[in-house]
Amino acid sequence: NPHMHRENMQTPCRKIPGREANQGPSYCKATALTTAPLRTVVVPDGGSEKSVFCDELCSKEDILYEDFHSSGHRYEHPGGGGEQLAINELISDGSVVYAEALWDHVTMDAQELGFKAGDVIKVIDATNKEWWWGCIMDSEGWFPASFIRLRVNQDDPVEEYMSYLEEAEAGDEEQAGPGLPCKEQMRANVINEIMSTERDYIKHLKDICEGYIKQCRKRTDMFTEEQLLTIFGNIEEIYRFQRKFLKGLEKKFNNEQPHLSEIGCCFLEHQTDFQIYSEYCNNHPNACIQISKLMKVNKYMFFFEACRLLQKMIDISLDGFLLTPVQKICKYPLQLAELLKYTNPQHRDYTDVEAALNAMKNVARLINERKRRLENIDKIARWQSSIEDWEGEDVLVKSSELIFSGELNKLSQPQTKSQQRMFFLFDHQMVYCKKDLLRRDILYYKGRMDMDQVEVTDVEDGKEKDFNISVKNALKLQFGEEVHLLCAKKLELKQRWLRAFADERKQVHHDRETGFSLTEVQKKQAMLNAGKQHVVSKPKGMHSGLQKKGNTSLPYCDFLLRQKHPSLPAALPQQQVFMLAEPKRKTTFWHNIGRLTPFKK
Repeated sequence: NPHMHRENMQTPCRKIPGREANQGPSYCKATALTTAPLRTVVVPDGGSEKSVFCDELCSKEDILYEDFHSSGHRYEHPGGGGEQLAINELISDGSVVYAEALWDHVTMDAQELGFKAGDVIKVIDATNKEWWWGCIMDSEGWFPASFIRLRVNQDDPVEEYMSYLEEAEAGDEEQAGPGLPCKEQMRANVINEIMSTERDYIKHLKDICEGYIKQCRKRTDMFTEEQLLTIFGNIEEIYRFQRKFLKGLEKKFNNEQPHLSEIGCCFLEHQTDFQIYSEYCNNHPNACIQISKLMKVNKYMFFFEACRLLQKMIDISLDGFLLTPVQKICKYPLQLAELLKYTNPQHRDYTDVEAALNAMKNVARLINERKRRLENIDKIARWQSSIEDWEGEDVLVKSSELIFSGELNKLSQPQTKSQQRMFFLFDHQMVYCKKDLLRRDILYYKGRMDMDQVEVTDVEDGKEKDFNISVKNALKLQFGEEVHLLCAKKLELKQRWLRAFADERKQVHHDRETGFSLTEVQKKQAMLNAGKQHVVSKPKGMHSGLQKKGNTSLPYCDFLLRQKHPSLPAALPQQQVFMLAEPKRKTTFWHNIGRLTPFKK
C-alpha cells in the first residue's frame, strides 16, 4: 500500500518485518473512487463490517486483473522484483516505457504527479518499489506504482493506444448494467462504497480506542494522561461523532436501491462537527514524534504490539493506525465529488450533494488554514526571541499571523523628527523595531500599536494639517490622543500597506466567525521551543541575544532531507490539507524577516 508505506518512511517508528508492499488495511486502499478505463471497476475501501484482510482483498483484485488480461488488454500490473529490474534495464538502455493510470491520483504536492484514470504516463525511474518517477506532457513527479499498469507492447505509438482507449470507453458507455442505466449503477456503487468505508472506519476507531487507549490507561506506570493526549489526540471524540454520523447515513441509505439513497443532507447536518478533525490533524506530527521516542524502548514496542494482537487488528504499526483519521477527512470531498458526478441534476439528492461537497471543501480549507497558522506560531516565537530589548507581553498573547512587514519612516507627535523603522503587522497588533547601525540584520524593539484601537487614514500628498509639514506617500494612524504618520518610499508600497491594514481587519473578523484561537499550552510551547533553540544555536563569540537559523525539521523529515534530489514525495497522496512533511513555503513576509533578523549567518 503506497499510502501507508510512505508514512512509514517518514516516521522512524518500527516497521514490522516481512510486510509486503501490497499489504495494508482496506480503509486506505484507494486514493479516490476510481474507474478503470476499459471496464467499469469501483475499488471499495472495505467490504462488510468485519475486518477485511489483505489476502481477501488481493484475491478479489487478482480476479479483476485476470478478467482484464483475458479481454486482450495490452497492459500489465508491475509485479515482483524481477519485473521491476527488467523495467529499469529498459529505461537504462534508452527505451521509452509507458504505463496506463488505472485510478485517479489526486495531489497538491509539487513533487507528485497527478493524473486521471486512463492517462498515459512515461516512466522515467522505477528503482523505488512503491513510488516511481514519471511524466505526462510537461509535468514530472512521483506517483504510486500500484496506481498504474504497464504497457505490454511498448513499441505501439501512444496515439494508437489513446484512440484504442477512446473506442473502448465509448463501447462501455453503450453497455448499461444489468437492470440499471450505467450512471445509476455507478451512483449505486459510489453510495455502497461510502457506506462500506464508514462502517470499516467505525470499526477501526473502535479498535484504537479499545485496543490501545483502554489498555494504555491501565498502565499508569508507563503512560501519563498528557502522553496519551499527545499520542491519540481527540480520537475518542472523533469516534463518538462518527458513530452518530453513521447512524444518520444508515437512516438515509436505501439498501434495496442504493442509487435512490439521499445522503447529502447528512453531511450538511454535521458540517460544523467535522471541524473536530482540525485538532487531531494539528496534533498528528506531535503524535508521530512521541511514538518515535517510545518505540526506541523495547517495553513500549512490545506493549503496543501486544495491544494490536489482543484486539486482533491488522498487521501495521500504531503510527499507521493513527494516520487513518487524517486520510479520512481528506477523502470525503473526493467521495462527494464522485457521487455528484454520477447524480443526475433531476435526482432529489443532487442539490444536497452539491452543497455537501462545497461544505466539506470548506471544512478541508479551514483545517488547512488552522494547521498553517499553528505552524506559523513557531516562526513568530523564533522571530520574537531574535529581537533585542523586547518589552511587554509576547506577540502570541494576541496574534498568530504575520500579515505584512516592511520599512517606513515614522513621525510622531509632539516630535516631528522622521525615524526609519521596520514595521511588522500581525493580527491585532503592529510591532516596530530599529535596525542596528552596524549590523543591519539586528533589530531592537521600539514599540507596538493595538490595531483593534487604531484608525488608519490615507493622507493626500502635500501639507498635513496635524503635523504642519509636507508629506508624500503617507498614512495616518490614530488611536486615542496618539497620532502617527507613516511615510513609504513609493506610492505602490503605500497602497500595499493600505491593503495590508484592510487584510488585518478581515483576518480578525474571520477568526471571530470561525472561532479560531490559540490555547495557552500552544503559546507556551512555542515560546519554550524558541527559547531552547535560541540557547542551543547561539554562535560562539557573538552577543548572547543572537542566534543562527535553527533546524526546525521534524524527526520524520530527516530521512527525506538526506535523500538525493529528487527526493521521494513528502506528503500523502491526495492530501493538500494534511501534508505532514510539506515543502517549506517561500512567502514574502517571512522571507523578509529571515533577511532582516539573525536567523541566517
